[in-house]
Amino acid sequence: VQLQASGGGLAQTGGSLRLSCTASGLTETVDAMAWFRQAAGKEREYVAAFSRSRNRAYLADSVKGRFTIARGSAKNSADLRMNDLKPEDTAVYYCAARRIWNVQYYNPDVYDQWGQGTLVTVSS
Repeated sequence: VQLQASGGGLAQTGGSLRLSCTASGLTETVDAMAWFRQAAGKEREYVAAFSRSRNRAYLADSVKGRFTIARGSAKNSADLRMNDLKPEDTAVYYCAARRIWNVQYYNPDVYDQWGQGTLVTVSS
């Protein structure tokens, strides 16, 4: 199983970016996909999660009203749309996945598949 994340880059404050994550090498459907981020010198932080079976999105308080997460167009994929970006959103963003949904979707330890990370830089 491999998670491929894409879409990072540079944005100005107030701008938008979209991150995509696709899990390949699976025949079954992945129920839980999530995004975490890690800024320089800080611990990995939960951003958003999506349950395919529930068709429900979950967002961290720090990004509510600005970010959305939804299933992607490809099987076993999820998109993170980031609007109204702020300099504090600057971080390496990681996608994560697990086959079965877990109520601790905000806990990075429950995910067994991780992407390589994509850098998002927001300039002030």
